[in-house]
Amino acid sequence: MNARTALAAPALIVAGLLALTGCSAYDSLVHKYATSTFDDANAFEKDAEVDAPWIPADATDITVRTSTLEDAADAVILLTSDSSLAGDCGEVDRRSAPSWVLDDAPDPYEAGSVFVCGDWSVIEGDGVWFGWTPNSPEEREAASAG
Repeated sequence: MNARTALAAPALIVAGLLALTGCSAYDSLVHKYATSTFDDANAFEKDAEVDAPWIPADATDITVRTSTLEDAADAVILLTSDSSLAGDCGEVDRRSAPSWVLDDAPDPYEAGSVFVCGDWSVIEGDGVWFGWTPNSPEEREAASAG
C-alpha cells in the first residue's frame, strides 16, 4: 500500500459512513450540533433533551438544535404558536444571540428586545417563537430587576 492510498482510505471510509447515516451524522461530526423535531408540546415534554418551560401549551412544529459538544448548553428552539409564552418571562433589551439560526426563524439580530425566560431569550415572529440558550447575564439581571 502506498502512502497516498493509506491517507485516502480513512477519508473514503468517513465519506461512506456519512453517506449511509445521512445529514444528522454529518452535522454532529462537522458542525457539532444535532437537530430534533417534535409534533407538539406534549411530544417535546416527553422526549426533548432540553428544558424550556416557556414553550406554550399549544406549540406545534417544534424544532430543537443542540450542541453535540460535551457539557455545552447551547440550544435553539423554533416553534409555531399563537399563544403567549408560558412561565415567567420579562421583556428586556437584547444583549445575546443564538449559536445557530434555524430556517424560517425571525432574525435575532433585528430584534431590539427579547423575552427572558430564565436562561432562555425568546423573540416572536409571525406565528412563531424562536428561543436560544444561554442568554447573557445582563439580560437575566435586567429581567430580574423588572
